Amino acid sequence: MEKVNLMEMTLKEVKDMGNFEVAVLPWGSCEPHNFHLPYGTDTFAVEKIAKMSAEKAKKQGANVVVLPAIPVGVNSNLFGFPMTLNLSPTTHLAILKDIIESLETHKIYKLVLLNGHGGNEYKGILREIYGKTKVHVFLINWWTLIEELINKVCEDKTGEHANEAETSWMMYLYPELVHLEWADEGKVRKPVLKGLEKGWAWMARPWHLLTVSSGYGNPKKANAEKGKILVEDAVDKIASFLVELSKAKIDQYFPYKKEID
Repeated sequence: MEKVNLMEMTLKEVKDMGNFEVAVLPWGSCEPHNFHLPYGTDTFAVEKIAKMSAEKAKKQGANVVVLPAIPVGVNSNLFGFPMTLNLSPTTHLAILKDIIESLETHKIYKLVLLNGHGGNEYKGILREIYGKTKVHVFLINWWTLIEELINKVCEDKTGEHANEAETSWMMYLYPELVHLEWADEGKVRKPVLKGLEKGWAWMARPWHLLTVSSGYGNPKKANAEKGKILVEDAVDKIASFLVELSKAKIDQYFPYKKEID
């Protein structure tokens, strides 16, 4: 199988492959995930899923390359836990602008930003970049592709961080890094403000106050079989998008059709 990870390629291999149509940039985080998952959970998962998706897309004719994963995300509200690393949104913007400039220099005009961390919010950043580059940037928060499937596969549907779903896909992707026996039940404190409880008011949640261990949701019923179902469904969807994007021609209407129905 031809390589898809740029970091693993030689100059000869890059030249032999010709100009890439699509670049995929995985972006994760470095933060605690309850007591049982590694700090690199988001990065490890999104990096592996990017590679799996690109390999599958390449088999279907896509001309795609996976860029080095960015391992640090927006995490200032987890500083209550030791060794959390943070890049501010403005730093994300600066890094992304430089990567896009590199891609434009090499005549790669399609970029998929594959996000693996809920705290990384890119819509405002992408609006800041829009119109200032020839590169078309598409954002995929990969876990959102399987939200309905999670509700079918997982027994405990609560939570959002180191819960049953996230633990399951890590048990499938990196079983050697998971210590389920160390996990707590991922219980959280409820807000005193009704707006926060109902979800129509928002704040950057202080996770050391919200949670006991940074975990949100009970992971105890996680297993690798559930993780396999979730990951493979996401990979199928991402790969299909990469194939479509690779084959799509950039014209004045891209990414839309010329005709209006």
